[in-house]
Amino acid sequence: MLGNIFVNISYTETWVIKMIEKKKRILEIAIQKKALEFGEFTLTSGEKSSYYFDGRKLTLDPEANHLISEIFLSIIIASGSKFIGGPTMGADPIIGSVACLSFKNKTPVSGLIIRKETKSHGKQNLIEGTPIIGESVAIVDDTCSTGGSLIHSISAVEEFGCIVNMVLCVLDRNMGGSDKIKRSGYKFLSIFSTNPDGEVNIN
Repeated sequence: MLGNIFVNISYTETWVIKMIEKKKRILEIAIQKKALEFGEFTLTSGEKSSYYFDGRKLTLDPEANHLISEIFLSIIIASGSKFIGGPTMGADPIIGSVACLSFKNKTPVSGLIIRKETKSHGKQNLIEGTPIIGESVAIVDDTCSTGGSLIHSISAVEEFGCIVNMVLCVLDRNMGGSDKIKRSGYKFLSIFSTNPDGEVNIN
């Protein structure tokens, strides 16, 4: 019995260490690729920021994309989600990579892409993919600021009839979006988060 407990603790500690190392490497790549820069910037919202994060420079880098997908897939599998979805276009590279990795690992998770608005032609889809009513979905994005895109995706998926049981992002700017999502009862996790001084923390 003691042997089993020791093995379980050892496995958990090893897993945590591996996750931290992966996150550190992603942060290194973000700086190398200038996906994360420090200075004075004006955001889309008009607010000033002491740093700038371009998520697509990170999620379109082959190594960073793979590491993000490994981290997210492990969380998604543990949550029991059968689908991964998120707002186009920030979530697109993550969704495709996680779906591909899940097949390789024999733990299939299907992808869903949520449009900003319903298509004006064809079947007028708001959600691209093959969602199944009643199934669980993990919603992802590269960045969470005010949370508008993530909240839109959550609403679209729930209106279709699916259940959102997890919300993930690469960087949480701590600009109120993640708080809104958590107050609405959703579990929210990010790989990194920043404080008002622009300091990046590994979560």
